[in-house]
Amino acid sequence: MYSIIVVPPPTTEDRTTPQQLRLAPGERLTFGRGAACAVRIPHEGVSRRAGEITAQGAFWALSNLSGLQTYVVENPEGAGEHIKVGPGRLEAPVPFEFSRIVLPAAGELISIDVWAPRHDYLRADGDLEGTTTAPAFSVDRTKRYFAVLAALCEPRLRGEPHAPLPTVDQVVERLRPHWAAASRTSVQWNIDYLAVKLRLKPGPEEADPGPRLNGKKESLVSLALRFDLVREEDLVVLTGSGGGAAR
Repeated sequence: MYSIIVVPPPTTEDRTTPQQLRLAPGERLTFGRGAACAVRIPHEGVSRRAGEITAQGAFWALSNLSGLQTYVVENPEGAGEHIKVGPGRLEAPVPFEFSRIVLPAAGELISIDVWAPRHDYLRADGDLEGTTTAPAFSVDRTKRYFAVLAALCEPRLRGEPHAPLPTVDQVVERLRPHWAAASRTSVQWNIDYLAVKLRLKPGPEEADPGPRLNGKKESLVSLALRFDLVREEDLVVLTGSGGGAAR
Protein backbone atom coordinates (compact mmCIF):
# COMPACT_ATOMS: atom_id res chain seq x y z
CA MET A 1 0.00 0.00 0.00
CA TYR A 2 1.50 3.33 -1.03
CA SER A 3 1.93 6.02 1.63
CA ILE A 4 3.60 8.93 -0.21
CA ILE A 5 2.50 10.75 -3.38
CA VAL A 6 5.04 12.81 -5.33
CA VAL A 7 3.85 15.44 -7.82
CA PRO A 8 6.79 16.46 -10.06
CA PRO A 9 7.09 19.91 -11.65
CA PRO A 10 4.62 20.11 -14.56
CA THR A 11 5.86 19.72 -18.11
CA THR A 12 4.28 21.13 -21.25
CA GLU A 13 2.52 17.80 -21.74
CA ASP A 14 0.97 17.40 -18.29
CA ARG A 15 0.41 21.01 -17.22
CA THR A 16 -3.35 20.48 -16.88
CA THR A 17 -3.12 17.02 -15.28
CA PRO A 18 0.11 16.76 -13.25
CA GLN A 19 1.79 13.40 -13.02
CA GLN A 20 1.58 11.59 -9.68
CA LEU A 21 4.09 9.00 -8.48
CA ARG A 22 3.13 6.79 -5.55
CA LEU A 23 5.64 5.26 -3.16
CA ALA A 24 5.12 2.41 -0.72
CA PRO A 25 6.99 2.40 2.61
CA GLY A 26 10.68 1.80 1.97
CA GLU A 27 10.60 2.83 -1.69
CA ARG A 28 12.89 5.58 -2.97
CA LEU A 29 12.67 8.09 -5.79
CA THR A 30 15.52 10.18 -7.16
CA PHE A 31 15.13 13.55 -8.85
CA GLY A 32 17.52 15.71 -10.83
CA ARG A 33 18.70 16.71 -14.30
CA GLY A 34 20.16 13.32 -15.18
CA ALA A 35 18.30 10.93 -17.46
CA ALA A 36 18.58 8.12 -14.89
CA CYS A 37 16.47 9.99 -12.31
CA ALA A 38 12.87 8.87 -11.76
CA VAL A 39 11.81 12.54 -11.77
CA ARG A 40 13.82 14.34 -14.44
CA ILE A 41 14.05 18.13 -14.16
CA PRO A 42 15.70 19.37 -17.38
CA HIS A 43 17.09 22.61 -15.99
CA GLU A 44 20.75 23.55 -16.14
CA GLY A 45 20.59 24.89 -12.58
CA VAL A 46 19.56 21.52 -11.12
CA SER A 47 22.19 18.92 -10.24
CA ARG A 48 22.29 15.76 -12.33
CA ARG A 49 21.38 13.79 -9.21
CA ALA A 50 19.85 16.44 -7.01
CA GLY A 51 18.05 14.50 -4.32
CA GLU A 52 16.15 11.46 -3.17
CA ILE A 53 12.75 11.00 -1.53
CA THR A 54 12.22 7.98 0.73
CA ALA A 55 8.80 6.85 1.90
CA GLN A 56 8.75 6.02 5.61
CA GLY A 57 5.23 4.88 6.43
CA ALA A 58 3.25 7.92 7.53
CA PHE A 59 6.03 10.39 6.70
CA TRP A 60 8.92 10.76 4.26
CA ALA A 61 12.56 11.75 4.26
CA LEU A 62 14.57 13.95 1.92
CA SER A 63 18.21 13.45 0.98
CA ASN A 64 20.00 16.45 -0.53
CA LEU A 65 22.53 15.00 -2.94
CA SER A 66 23.69 18.43 -4.10
CA GLY A 67 27.14 19.57 -3.09
CA LEU A 68 26.30 23.28 -2.91
CA GLN A 69 22.59 24.07 -2.68
CA THR A 70 20.35 24.13 0.38
CA TYR A 71 16.82 22.90 -0.25
CA VAL A 72 13.76 24.26 1.54
CA VAL A 73 10.71 22.13 2.34
CA GLU A 74 7.64 24.29 2.92
CA ASN A 75 4.30 23.51 4.53
CA PRO A 76 1.81 25.26 2.19
CA GLU A 77 -0.92 24.96 4.83
CA GLY A 78 1.13 26.29 7.71
CA ALA A 79 1.98 29.76 8.92
CA GLY A 80 5.30 29.95 7.11
CA GLU A 81 6.50 26.61 8.48
CA HIS A 82 9.50 25.18 6.67
CA ILE A 83 12.64 23.15 7.18
CA LYS A 84 16.02 23.53 5.49
CA VAL A 85 17.99 20.56 4.22
CA GLY A 86 21.63 21.42 3.68
CA PRO A 87 23.97 20.06 1.01
CA GLY A 88 24.81 16.41 1.56
CA ARG A 89 22.22 15.88 4.30
CA LEU A 90 20.77 12.38 4.10
CA GLU A 91 17.21 11.31 4.99
CA ALA A 92 16.06 14.43 6.78
CA PRO A 93 12.55 13.59 8.12
CA VAL A 94 9.73 15.83 6.87
CA PRO A 95 6.74 16.12 9.26
CA PHE A 96 4.25 17.91 7.01
CA GLU A 97 1.23 16.21 5.45
CA PHE A 98 1.44 18.53 2.44
CA SER A 99 4.94 19.63 1.47
CA ARG A 100 6.70 21.55 -1.26
CA ILE A 101 10.39 20.99 -1.97
CA VAL A 102 11.85 24.23 -3.31
CA LEU A 103 15.01 23.91 -5.38
CA PRO A 104 17.04 27.05 -6.23
CA ALA A 105 18.03 26.73 -9.88
CA ALA A 106 20.11 29.49 -11.49
CA GLY A 107 17.83 32.35 -10.51
CA GLU A 108 14.62 30.31 -10.55
CA LEU A 109 12.76 28.33 -7.90
CA ILE A 110 11.54 24.88 -8.93
CA SER A 111 9.11 23.02 -6.72
CA ILE A 112 8.13 19.38 -6.20
CA ASP A 113 4.99 18.65 -4.19
CA VAL A 114 4.95 15.69 -1.82
CA TRP A 115 1.83 14.45 -0.04
CA ALA A 116 1.74 12.13 2.98
CA PRO A 117 -1.99 11.31 3.34
CA ARG A 118 -1.56 8.26 5.56
CA HIS A 119 -2.28 8.88 9.25
CA ASP A 120 -1.46 6.36 11.98
CA TYR A 121 -3.03 6.76 15.43
CA LEU A 122 -2.59 5.11 18.79
CA ARG A 123 -5.37 2.72 19.75
CA ALA A 124 -6.34 2.85 23.40
CA ASP A 125 -6.42 -0.63 24.94
CA GLY A 126 -8.50 0.43 27.91
CA ASP A 127 -8.89 2.97 30.63
CA LEU A 128 -5.78 3.86 32.60
CA GLU A 129 -5.87 4.39 36.32
CA GLY A 130 -5.57 7.82 37.85
CA THR A 131 -6.73 11.29 36.86
CA THR A 132 -6.86 12.40 33.26
CA THR A 133 -4.16 14.68 31.87
CA ALA A 134 -5.07 18.36 31.92
CA PRO A 135 -5.24 19.90 28.43
CA ALA A 136 -2.35 22.14 27.44
CA PHE A 137 -4.72 24.84 26.19
CA SER A 138 -8.40 24.96 27.04
CA VAL A 139 -10.55 26.83 24.53
CA ASP A 140 -14.31 26.85 24.04
CA ARG A 141 -15.17 27.15 20.37
CA THR A 142 -18.64 28.52 21.19
CA LYS A 143 -17.29 31.65 22.89
CA ARG A 144 -16.73 35.04 21.32
CA TYR A 145 -13.04 35.00 22.21
CA PHE A 146 -12.59 32.01 19.92
CA ALA A 147 -14.32 33.86 17.06
CA VAL A 148 -11.90 36.75 17.62
CA LEU A 149 -8.95 34.35 17.55
CA ALA A 150 -10.28 32.70 14.38
CA ALA A 151 -10.65 36.10 12.70
CA LEU A 152 -7.04 36.92 13.57
CA CYS A 153 -5.83 33.60 12.16
CA GLU A 154 -8.03 33.61 9.05
CA PRO A 155 -5.66 35.27 6.52
CA ARG A 156 -2.87 32.79 7.25
CA LEU A 157 -5.20 29.80 7.34
CA ARG A 158 -6.50 30.80 3.89
CA GLY A 159 -3.14 29.96 2.33
CA GLU A 160 -1.21 33.20 2.90
CA PRO A 161 1.39 32.22 5.54
CA HIS A 162 3.03 35.66 5.57
CA ALA A 163 -0.15 37.74 5.36
CA PRO A 164 -0.32 40.73 7.72
CA LEU A 165 -2.65 40.24 10.65
CA PRO A 166 -6.00 42.05 10.52
CA THR A 167 -6.33 45.22 12.55
CA VAL A 168 -8.80 45.43 15.41
CA ASP A 169 -11.12 47.44 13.16
CA GLN A 170 -10.94 44.73 10.47
CA VAL A 171 -11.75 42.06 13.05
CA VAL A 172 -14.76 44.11 14.15
CA GLU A 173 -16.02 44.34 10.55
CA ARG A 174 -15.43 40.60 10.03
CA LEU A 175 -17.46 39.66 13.11
CA ARG A 176 -20.18 42.31 13.03
CA PRO A 177 -22.57 40.47 10.62
CA HIS A 178 -23.02 37.78 13.29
CA TRP A 179 -22.11 39.81 16.37
CA ALA A 180 -23.97 43.09 16.16
CA ALA A 181 -22.43 44.45 19.36
CA ALA A 182 -18.85 43.95 18.18
CA SER A 183 -16.72 47.03 18.79
CA ARG A 184 -13.08 47.99 19.13
CA THR A 185 -13.44 47.81 22.90
CA SER A 186 -15.05 44.35 22.97
CA VAL A 187 -12.63 42.87 20.45
CA GLN A 188 -9.61 44.32 22.27
CA TRP A 189 -11.01 42.97 25.56
CA ASN A 190 -11.20 39.47 24.05
CA ILE A 191 -7.63 39.76 22.71
CA ASP A 192 -6.42 40.74 26.19
CA TYR A 193 -8.41 37.85 27.68
CA LEU A 194 -6.87 35.39 25.19
CA ALA A 195 -3.36 36.56 26.11
CA VAL A 196 -4.08 35.63 29.73
CA LYS A 197 -6.03 32.45 28.95
CA LEU A 198 -3.30 31.08 26.68
CA ARG A 199 -0.68 32.02 29.28
CA LEU A 200 1.10 34.60 27.19
CA LYS A 201 0.89 36.97 30.17
CA PRO A 202 -0.09 36.64 33.86
CA GLY A 203 -3.66 37.29 34.95
CA PRO A 204 -4.71 40.50 36.73
CA GLU A 205 -4.76 38.68 40.07
CA GLU A 206 -1.01 38.03 39.90
CA ALA A 207 1.11 40.16 42.21
CA ASP A 208 3.61 40.82 39.43
CA PRO A 209 1.80 41.41 36.12
CA GLY A 210 5.12 41.23 34.26
CA PRO A 211 6.27 43.43 31.39
CA ARG A 212 3.84 44.78 28.79
CA LEU A 213 3.31 42.21 26.03
CA ASN A 214 4.30 43.67 22.69
CA GLY A 215 3.08 42.05 19.48
CA LYS A 216 0.15 40.50 21.32
CA LYS A 217 -1.83 39.61 18.21
CA GLU A 218 1.24 38.11 16.51
CA SER A 219 2.02 36.02 19.60
CA LEU A 220 -1.58 34.76 19.80
CA VAL A 221 -1.74 33.80 16.13
CA SER A 222 1.69 32.16 16.21
CA LEU A 223 0.72 30.04 19.23
CA ALA A 224 -2.71 29.15 17.84
CA LEU A 225 -1.38 28.02 14.47
CA ARG A 226 1.65 26.23 15.85
CA PHE A 227 -0.45 24.05 18.16
CA ASP A 228 -3.57 23.77 15.93
CA LEU A 229 -5.79 25.63 18.36
CA VAL A 230 -7.46 27.07 15.26
CA ARG A 231 -7.76 24.99 12.08
CA GLU A 232 -9.21 25.89 8.72
CA GLU A 233 -12.43 24.03 9.52
CA ASP A 234 -12.83 26.23 12.63
CA LEU A 235 -13.35 29.29 10.43
CA VAL A 236 -17.01 28.24 10.28
CA VAL A 237 -17.43 30.26 13.50
CA LEU A 238 -16.99 33.39 11.38
CA THR A 239 -20.22 32.56 9.54
CA GLY A 240 -22.17 32.74 12.76
CA SER A 241 -22.80 29.01 13.20
CA GLY A 242 -20.17 28.68 15.92
CA GLY A 243 -20.76 31.83 17.95
CA GLY A 244 -21.89 31.87 21.57
CA ALA A 245 -22.08 34.28 24.43
CA ALA A 246 -19.17 36.64 24.85
CA ARG A 247 -16.62 35.70 27.45
